[in-house]
Amino acid sequence: MSKTKLALVALAAAAGLALTACGGGGGGGGASDTINIGIKFDQPGLGFKDGDKYTGFDVDVATYVANELGFPADKINWKEAPSANRESLLETNAVDMIFATYSITDARKERVKFAGPYFIAGQDLLVRADDTSITGKESLAGKKLCSVTGSTSAQKVKDDIPDVNLVEQGGYADCLGLLENSKIDAITTDDIILAGLAATPANKGKFKVVGKPFSEEKYGVGLNKDSTQCPAINTAIEKMIKDGDWEKAIKANTEGTGYTPSKLNPPTPEPCS
Repeated sequence: MSKTKLALVALAAAAGLALTACGGGGGGGGASDTINIGIKFDQPGLGFKDGDKYTGFDVDVATYVANELGFPADKINWKEAPSANRESLLETNAVDMIFATYSITDARKERVKFAGPYFIAGQDLLVRADDTSITGKESLAGKKLCSVTGSTSAQKVKDDIPDVNLVEQGGYADCLGLLENSKIDAITTDDIILAGLAATPANKGKFKVVGKPFSEEKYGVGLNKDSTQCPAINTAIEKMIKDGDWEKAIKANTEGTGYTPSKLNPPTPEPCS
């Protein structure tokens, strides 16, 4: 066989390996022309399923990254990835990667691998649009603060501001209803989650993000421990930021909420390990 033919065979083999490593969902062991990506289905502005339509910042980043890996939008299978199931979905290869407000932590690194971060969130407050009394965490004394039952977000504030009145609900939609009807004064969780909630058509103009984050959460791309895709994903994230598409995605999903990314954004993906 000639050197030219050998080179072509090697190139074809490399391309096949790249597809096998990323696609196929569920660890079937063969190459596939589709990719399974886990997202939240119930977080407006980040990962939201409405019929057959998927929207949000996580969806936009995932779509961009997948396209850079050779999987255009029509080759993506979106899978629901609730917080409690993310590690098991990756460990069983039920999904190839996860974009779901997935904070990078040492504890999670014991079970999964992370690319990114592609966003750095900060805990913040959501208040009614006409409220000028709450300007940050320090002005919450005596106020009624809502978060989701079991969330660490509200407890962090409670530990720092003992006089705050904590109100827990089953979901952020419940908190929003209370806030709109002046039954509470503020909601707390990651800033971009708050902005996504406020940006929905039903909520536009009613609420605003205070804009004084007081924590740091690095959102990463969850991968199986054996995945080799981390470097390629980081390259895609860097390209999205450089092209300006990252900023466009932020604005499109948080418009009208008063939210602007913190000085920590856009992030720099960390070296893969």
